[in-house]
Amino acid sequence: MEFSFYKYQGTGNDFVMIDDRENLFPETDLGLVEKLCNRKFGIGADGLILIRNKSGFDFEMIYFNADGSQSMCGNGARCAVAFSSFLGIIGDQTYFLAIDGPHEAKISGSWIELGMSPVSSLSNAGGDFFVNTGSPHHVRFVENVSEYPVVEKGAEIRYSDQYAPRGTNVNFVTPIGEDEIQVRTYERGVENETLSCGTGVTACALVYGYQNELHEVKINTPGGNLKVRFSENSDGSFQNILLIGPAEQVFNGKISI
Repeated sequence: MEFSFYKYQGTGNDFVMIDDRENLFPETDLGLVEKLCNRKFGIGADGLILIRNKSGFDFEMIYFNADGSQSMCGNGARCAVAFSSFLGIIGDQTYFLAIDGPHEAKISGSWIELGMSPVSSLSNAGGDFFVNTGSPHHVRFVENVSEYPVVEKGAEIRYSDQYAPRGTNVNFVTPIGEDEIQVRTYERGVENETLSCGTGVTACALVYGYQNELHEVKINTPGGNLKVRFSENSDGSFQNILLIGPAEQVFNGKISI
C-alpha cells in the first residue's frame, strides 16, 4: 500500500504527517511507526502524526513517538494545526482532539498559538520539579545548559526508580534574562535529546513563571525560539496556557508500506 506523507518541523522537532481521514493507516503496527521514524531506514522523524475525522471536532491528532508509544506533543500539535490548514480542513482557528483532550489553536502567519491543557500543580521532585503538561516532565535548573551533559543526565532521570516503570521526559534550564530561559530536553520515546519539546518548554515556563511572578516566558531551544503565556490561579494551578511558535512544511513524498 502506498501512502503520501508530509514532513513538518516546529523549532527543530520534526514529524511525519499523514492525512488519514479514510482510516487506512495500520496504527496498531507500532513497528511500522518506528521504521518510518528511523533516520537510517525510514523517513526520519521525532514522531508520526495521523490526521483523522472526529465528530464534534475539526480533526483528531493521533500522535506516536518515534518508538511507537503515544503521548501528547505540543510541537507536534502545532505542526498538526499547520498541516490541517494546508489540507483545507480548517481556517485560521481550530478546535481539535488530542490524546489529552480537546485543544484550541489559532494560526498567525507561520506561527501557531496552541491552547494547552490546564495544569493542576507543580510538584517538588528532590530539589527539582515535576509537571504534567499532557506529557510528564522533570525540570532541573542548571548553571550552564549549553555545556550540560543532557543525554547522560537525562537518561539517568528518565530511567530512575522515581519514575518507573513508564519514565519521564527531562528538561534542563538556564535563565538567560528576566523573562527568558534556555532549555534542552531529553525526550522519552525518542531516547535522546531533541532540538525542542513543546510540552517540555511549557513545563519549564510554568516553573520559571511561578518562581518569578511572570505570565509570559520566552524560551530559547537548540531548534529555535518559542513563547509560553499563561495565567495562575490562587490555588497554584495554571490555565489559559498558550504555546506559541512556528511550524512549517519541509517536504513531501510517497512511501510503500
